[in-house]
Amino acid sequence: MSTAVSSNSSVAPGTQDRPLRIAVVGSGPAGVYAADMITKSAEVRDGLVVSIDLFDRYPAPYGLIRYGVAPDHPRIKGIVNALYKVLDRGDIRFFGNVEYGTDLSLEDLQKHYDAVIFATGAIKDADLNIPGVELDGSYGGADFVSWYDGHPDVSREWPLNAKEIAVIGNGNVALDVARVLSKHADDLLVTEIPENVYAGLKESPVTDVHIFGRRGPAQVKFTPMELRELSHSKDVDIVLYEEDFDFDEASDVAVKSNNQVKTMVNTLTNWLVEQEDDAADPTTGASRRLHLHFLHNPVEITGQDGKVTGIKFERTELDGTGNARGTGEFIDYPVQAVYRSIGYFGSALPDVEFDHKRGVVTNEAGRVIGTDGTHVPGVYATGWIKRGPVGLIGHTKGDALETITHLLADREELPLAAVATPEAVTELLDSRGVEFTTWEGWLELDAHEKALGAAASETGPVQRERVKVVPREDMVSVSRGASVVG
Repeated sequence: MSTAVSSNSSVAPGTQDRPLRIAVVGSGPAGVYAADMITKSAEVRDGLVVSIDLFDRYPAPYGLIRYGVAPDHPRIKGIVNALYKVLDRGDIRFFGNVEYGTDLSLEDLQKHYDAVIFATGAIKDADLNIPGVELDGSYGGADFVSWYDGHPDVSREWPLNAKEIAVIGNGNVALDVARVLSKHADDLLVTEIPENVYAGLKESPVTDVHIFGRRGPAQVKFTPMELRELSHSKDVDIVLYEEDFDFDEASDVAVKSNNQVKTMVNTLTNWLVEQEDDAADPTTGASRRLHLHFLHNPVEITGQDGKVTGIKFERTELDGTGNARGTGEFIDYPVQAVYRSIGYFGSALPDVEFDHKRGVVTNEAGRVIGTDGTHVPGVYATGWIKRGPVGLIGHTKGDALETITHLLADREELPLAAVATPEAVTELLDSRGVEFTTWEGWLELDAHEKALGAAASETGPVQRERVKVVPREDMVSVSRGASVVG
C-alpha cells in the first residue's frame, strides 16, 4: 500500500509524495466494490496514486453479507470470497469497530482524507402503518435477520413460541425469513449460525408459515434462485392456492418479455399442478408447511391481551397494469406472530443531509448534496444509502462505478486533507481509546470461527465449516490478539 510521507496539503494529491486519500465508510459489498474500482480505474493505471481506508462499525468486514443474508443462501460463499480477495491484497486498509458519528466525525474524516464515500447501507425495516403493528408478536423481518445472522448489537434471544406465523412481503428477505422460520434447525447446522440461534430454532413449535404478497405471482420481487430454495427444505411442504393465481394483461406481457418472471411463474404454476387433487390437504404429510399466498393486502394485526392472535387481509385483484386494487372482501388468519418484510429503510448519518421520505443520503448520482442544494465538496455516497434498498448485490457494482467516476472527475477540485499521513488516523483512534480492528485481526477471527466449527464437528452430527462469534467484545478480543474464555 502506498503511504504518504508528508502532511503538507500544498503537495498535489495523487503522487508518491502525496497519494489521494480516500475514506470509505462501510465495508459491505457497496464499500468494497467502490474501493476496488478506484484502485482499478483508468486514472490509477495512468499513474494516479491513491490511499484508501475502509471503516466499519462492526469488528468484522462484509456488512450485508455477514449480517443481512440468510446463512443457507447458496451464493453467499462466492460473494465473501470475492470481497476477501479485494481486502486481502493489502492496498486497502480496514478499520473495524469504528462508529461513524461516535468515534469519528465528518470533520475528522475531512481533516484526514481528500474524499469520503458513505456506503453504510440500510438495516432498519420499512414501516407498515396498520393497526396492531405494535402488538407483542409483531416483528420486523430485518430484526429477525440480524438475530439469526448473529449481529453483535441485538439480543441473543428471540421469542420463537408461535405455531402459526405470517410473513408479509414478496421479496427475497421475506422468503429468507420464512425459510429460516420453517426450516428444521438441524438442517442449518451446516451453515455458520451461532449456537444461540441453533438452540432457539431447535425449540420452535412452528407448524405453519404463511407468506403474503399484495399482488399476483407475476409481480413477486424475489428471484428464481430464492424461490427454488424453498423446495429444498426437508420435511416442509409448500402449499399454494388456486384462487391466488390471477394474471392480467401486464402479467402476460411480463411473462413473455422477462425470462426471470417466466421462470418464477412456471415454477409456481408447476408446484400448484403437482399438488394433490384434494385442495383441502395439498401436502405430503410433512411436519411443517410453508404457504404462499398472493393477492392479499394486510389491513390489521389483531390481538388479545396485547399479543398477536391473527391478521386480517383484504383480498385484492389485478387492475390490468400489474397493480392491485381492493375487492372489499376480507379474510382473517389465526397466527401468533407476524413478521414484516416489506423492505429496508436507511438511517440518517450525522452531519450529512438525509432524505427521510426515501431513506437515503441526499445526493445526485453519488455526489452528496448539502442544505444549499449544491454538492458538498469531497463527500459521496454509494449502495443502498445512495439509491435506496432496491436491487440485488450485483447491482451495487454499477452503482459504485457511477459514484467513483464522479469522485475521480472531481479530484482536481477536492478540498485537501490537512493531515494526510496514514499513521495520523491510527494515532487519533488510539488517543480516543477506540479498540479498532484490522484486516489482520479479521484473519485471526476468521481462523477462530473455523476452529469453533471444527470443534463442533467433532461432537456434533454434521461437519461445520465455522461457528459465528456473536458478542462484540469477543470479536474485538480475538481480532486484537487477546484470549477469549468459554
